[in-house]
Amino acid sequence: MLNKIILIGRLVRDPELRYTGSGTPVCNFTLAVERNYTNRDGERDVDFINIVTWRKLAETCAEHLGKGRMVAVDGRLQIRKSEKENRTYINPEVVAEEVRFLDWPKSSQGRAANGNAPRKESARPTTDQFNNSPDTDNTEDFDDEDFEGPF
Repeated sequence: MLNKIILIGRLVRDPELRYTGSGTPVCNFTLAVERNYTNRDGERDVDFINIVTWRKLAETCAEHLGKGRMVAVDGRLQIRKSEKENRTYINPEVVAEEVRFLDWPKSSQGRAANGNAPRKESARPTTDQFNNSPDTDNTEDFDDEDFEGPF
């Protein structure tokens, strides 16, 4: 069986970093991903996809990402179900195994006073910091009530 998703999009809002009861970092953010075709009005529809990262990757994303940043996410689809007041909610999300930053952060420190290339201190970390280690399982039991989605 194969469950693999690759997405490229922009963050809708700043990521949220939380910790499970056992202290494991988990970061949630939403990507806006344009579809490959246009609708009847000639515009591209956009899908809003929830992303979850764990452990070191979660901390790195929370520290370096913000609203509007473009990223590539490589992960797997996970469907969480929850019930409230006799209603069942389906919460699809992508559990990221790798996140690559595809642009530079927008900041006044990112450019020299004359608008030239970024200074060395604003350089982004290497992509090795964005990968979960292969021997780490990214799923951990946690209470769904602690993590409410937009659905």
